[in-house]
Amino acid sequence: MPVAPANIRKIARKALEVRQTLPKSRQAGTLVGLARANQLAKGENVSLQTLIRMRSYLLRARENYKRAKAQGKTRENSKSILAYELWGSTPALTWTKQQILKLTK
Repeated sequence: MPVAPANIRKIARKALEVRQTLPKSRQAGTLVGLARANQLAKGENVSLQTLIRMRSYLLRARENYKRAKAQGKTRENSKSILAYELWGSTPALTWTKQQILKLTK
């Protein structure tokens, strides 16, 4: 099973760190999102089913992420950006697509 590359691990780790510094009312991330961020940050194996779920979330959340970025927001003041980064952000979308193709050939 694949392991997220270093850049994705770093994004997820940073998102987890920032989340901890925020008040509860500003913390983004569901239990599933937090589990995914921890899995990515720790460099754990990612199953095909998890890759498919990651791709699905990243595709759904991409527009909210882009909109927040276009407004000049950051992970510190946007739950959309922070949540997206918990899942590995844009590099994770590219990576999941590549890994799904590899594993389903």
